[in-house]
Amino acid sequence: MNMKKTIIALAATMAIAGCTTAERDTAVGAGIGAAVGGIATGRVEGAVAGAVVGGAAGYFIGRAERRGYCTYRNSRGRLYEARCPRDYRW
Repeated sequence: MNMKKTIIALAATMAIAGCTTAERDTAVGAGIGAAVGGIATGRVEGAVAGAVVGGAAGYFIGRAERRGYCTYRNSRGRLYEARCPRDYRW
């Protein structure tokens, strides 16, 4: 059983590694929120509510920290982040 959890955790980590910063912040926030909600209530519903709240918080906190950066797609279809153009208004 412990090996199964380890494999799932590694697969989730590798999936998140290919995401943009905003997606990673959202995923981390959702994971922490789910853990806290599940522990605090001892119920699945608490974990789900915690994941929703944590994901939203992670997204908005991450977005505020990365102000001035835009997400672009290169010729191979891969997403990357770089500074926004000078005249860009967000």
